[in-house]
Amino acid sequence: MIRFSLKCSQNHSFDSWFQSSDAFEKLAKAGMLTCAECGDRAVEKSLMAPKISTQSPAEDQALSAPMSEAERNLAKIKQEIEANSDYVGMNFAHEARAMHIGESPARSIYGEAKAEEAKALIEEGIPVAPLPFMPKRHTN
Repeated sequence: MIRFSLKCSQNHSFDSWFQSSDAFEKLAKAGMLTCAECGDRAVEKSLMAPKISTQSPAEDQALSAPMSEAERNLAKIKQEIEANSDYVGMNFAHEARAMHIGESPARSIYGEAKAEEAKALIEEGIPVAPLPFMPKRHTN
């Protein structure tokens, strides 16, 4: 695994781990990299220096731990949504529509929808918003 310092065209800086340099290049060419802060797909490597740790391994921060203020805030938002909403998976569009027309009781939900489903919900006037994180089942 290799950690790259990255930046987007909006000059946001962030780090990400990749299996190899080739893996980074492959994902970049496929347009599968996005800025962690604004979602910009114009992501490139930025100037990096090797990290030389003066701490013992036990003192190093876990890779899953938020590193920046923005990451800590995003983690709080994710925790609040997961604690106070029902995860409806790929049934999100169906559930949102059913609640909107009164076929199902109103409640806070989150889930997944294809781009065309999300667009249809918006066109129908159903209030939806994308979340800045993936559901738990999609993380490793």
